[in-house]
Amino acid sequence: MCVATGVAALDPDSQSQACYSWSVTLGPRGKPMKRRGFITLLGGAAAAWPLPVRSQQTDRRGKVWRIGVLSGLTAPTDVRSSVLGGFLLGMQELRYVENRDFVVEWRFAGGRYERFAELASELVRLNVDVVLVTATAGISAMQQATTTIPIVMGFSFDPVGSGYVKSLANPGGNTTGLATAQQDTVAKQVELLKMVIPRISRLGIMVNPNNSNSAGLISKAEAAVAVLDCMAC
Repeated sequence: MCVATGVAALDPDSQSQACYSWSVTLGPRGKPMKRRGFITLLGGAAAAWPLPVRSQQTDRRGKVWRIGVLSGLTAPTDVRSSVLGGFLLGMQELRYVENRDFVVEWRFAGGRYERFAELASELVRLNVDVVLVTATAGISAMQQATTTIPIVMGFSFDPVGSGYVKSLANPGGNTTGLATAQQDTVAKQVELLKMVIPRISRLGIMVNPNNSNSAGLISKAEAAVAVLDCMAC
């Protein structure tokens, strides 16, 4: 099987996404699937599991907690109406009031991942109490900036394989958070595409070339294609 890969960079405000495509030859096998079921399963990569976190019994009543948020996105005009608005809504539902119980130090890389180290250092200098990292590529930068400030991964791709935590059961260090199952669902996504389009011969995937996760996703997809290719022989 021949694999041809190409890259087409897009606007940095969209986190420098790129399109990787390759040609594959797949066999005629395949079973029909309802459109709704297909879309549901294909989008299943968003599933995530929380990692355990060590309990901290510190009671500091009256303290206004300073929370750092490190994001790869472009700074929105209104955070509450952006994808990060869910964080503030969650705090509100837990009865924490902004500027009374906590303040947020927002740092946005604007799609320029090389800025993560600089932004992480800024948050450390501000002496924040905890940092929420919403981009996997920003986790290592935050870990290099501090070994004492708690780091919460709002999203992470293969945190164990990437070296961010020791294990899912016992993360260790000062990092915890969410781990996605995306790397385990890529093969199923390719299989479902084959079921829906039995004669598919070329498959494209959108990834961020500056994100270390991209290589793992592509290799998983290529492996899945190779398996289907052999089954068709």
